[in-house]
Amino acid sequence: MTFISKTASADVVLIGGGIMSATLGAFLKQLEPSWTIAMYERLDEAGLESSGPWNNAGTGHSALCELNYSPQAKDGSVDPAKALKINEQFQLSRQFWSHLVSNGMIGDPKRFIHTVPHMSFVIGEDHSNFLKTRYEALSPNTLFRSMEYSEDPAQIRKWAPLVINGRDSKQRIAATRSAEGTDVDFGALTRELTTYLQREGVEVNYGHDVTGIERTADGGWQLGLKHMHSGERGSVKAKFVFVGAGGGALHLLQASGIPESKGFGGFPVSGQFFRSTDDSLAEKHNAKVYGQASVGAPPMSVPHLDTRYVNGKRSLLFGPYAGFSTNFLKNGSLWDLPLSIRPSNLIPMLAVAKDNMDLTAYLIKEVAKNRGSKVEALREYFPEAEADNWELITAGQRVQIIKKDPSKGGVLQFGTEVITGRDGSIGALLGASPGASTAVPIMIELMQRCFPKQFKGWGAKLQEMMPGYGVTLNNNPELAEELSKSTAQTLKLDDPSK
Repeated sequence: MTFISKTASADVVLIGGGIMSATLGAFLKQLEPSWTIAMYERLDEAGLESSGPWNNAGTGHSALCELNYSPQAKDGSVDPAKALKINEQFQLSRQFWSHLVSNGMIGDPKRFIHTVPHMSFVIGEDHSNFLKTRYEALSPNTLFRSMEYSEDPAQIRKWAPLVINGRDSKQRIAATRSAEGTDVDFGALTRELTTYLQREGVEVNYGHDVTGIERTADGGWQLGLKHMHSGERGSVKAKFVFVGAGGGALHLLQASGIPESKGFGGFPVSGQFFRSTDDSLAEKHNAKVYGQASVGAPPMSVPHLDTRYVNGKRSLLFGPYAGFSTNFLKNGSLWDLPLSIRPSNLIPMLAVAKDNMDLTAYLIKEVAKNRGSKVEALREYFPEAEADNWELITAGQRVQIIKKDPSKGGVLQFGTEVITGRDGSIGALLGASPGASTAVPIMIELMQRCFPKQFKGWGAKLQEMMPGYGVTLNNNPELAEELSKSTAQTLKLDDPSK
């Protein structure tokens, strides 16, 4: 019996069965229907690693509540530019998903997206002053016009009673709320997309590990394959390769030997969450409540008390509690980090280690926390939390980017970075936040860089898929409102204007 992929060659090979590969495949299948595409995923189902619902925050990251996207400057001011950019990007994702639903390419949107208000909640004088300044910087903008601000416990209790009940009344608190926020199950969305791709003739291969990648004489790529269960080996040739393997992308990018991969390293951060599946508790909280990260903590460690919908069931999630593992994937190897070290990235990695001692100290402190300490952290946001209602789960791995820096030797980045070969025959994505929520604009950027000739002719089709493509919605209030309403209707979301 043959287990290995039947495809000997393809125009496009997608490595990894997560939201990034699935999104790129969905674009290319519509833009170039004649192109042959094959996908390879080492696990037995799509969307199980970083795209899995319990391995990511599940927030439709649109900067409505994430304070790290609008940090406070030394003079106390808040620049809204990054928050506006991320919100614009998420609007494109919403439009693309709406296009797929309205054209029957994916199924009922209730399988993957729900309306859940986004809130920021802070405690203390300094944090409250910051949140007010942030609100004043963001709320005049079109994309943030629905945001509300309050320091009144009675009002905040109406929005999220669990964060107020039992709280010390002497504390100064502040909160913002945006009713149009969303919860997204990116694992479910990924599976909707891969099902669509299979219907369109894409060969989706599960249980297949890509073990190597080499240049061919004609400028393409030869990929080594291994079937995870049988051990059978094979190969596939590709004209274009996208490495969308999450934390596993760095190793494959390094193996490709392209000059653009030189100098990149990765720093893995793991995490845990408290989860409550108690129906009576979940019904009392309908919000994603984001706070401030601890000093020295990476942005992905911002504490948040979330309403989640997974497989149609409403639950609560709190965390994350950062940890450390040398794995680059949740289902990876402890050798991932040491085997990623190369002469070209050694100096950047050593420089980052020297300059980020506060992060190291934070991780050591987090790893040392016992369950009692973690429950106390939960009670900062949910004062009446009962420990027995919460189970501790291990979330996915995140690999933060380390790259060369002329002045410092190396810097640690917490965003996402698209890396492409000079000839456009290979592309990869490294990094984490905001990740899945901005998969659509990220893949548009990759296509523009890797397929420049074809991209010029794709503009009209992209505009058809996403009416806001090429437009700054924040500067076009009428179009922004129109698209907000139309996508909300198609995706079966609540209309915040009502």
